[in-house]
Amino acid sequence: MKLTPYWLIAASFLGIGVTLYLSYYHFLGLVPECAVGGCEIVLNSVYSSVAGVPLSYLGLVYYIYMLCLAVLLAIDPESKGLKFGVVVYAAIGLLCSIGFELLQYFVIGAMCMYCAISAFAALLLFGIAIWHVKSK
Repeated sequence: MKLTPYWLIAASFLGIGVTLYLSYYHFLGLVPECAVGGCEIVLNSVYSSVAGVPLSYLGLVYYIYMLCLAVLLAIDPESKGLKFGVVVYAAIGLLCSIGFELLQYFVIGAMCMYCAISAFAALLLFGIAIWHVKSK
């Protein structure tokens, strides 16, 4: 249990890394190279932004906030409020990631490996958050 906040920090950095990379490319107006070939389609689709804000920017904000929560949890790992907040916030991120992955598969018809890495980071965050709450 003592290491779980640090695992949360590591998973947050994974999410920050991938969303920062995508945000940088979006800021430049470019699409990054993709090993699976679907990133161009997904990142240029009408679903790649919400109210004009790119999902990569929203993901970056999500992971930075999760990093802050994880650091606070490392400082006070027994805080019930922080534990609850981390689990709820991680669950929201996971649900959003699952929704976007399903949207890619069923509506857009292409998959983005960067989005999959971000979804994996969200899954890791949720799993570690649950592990932290359940372990004693």
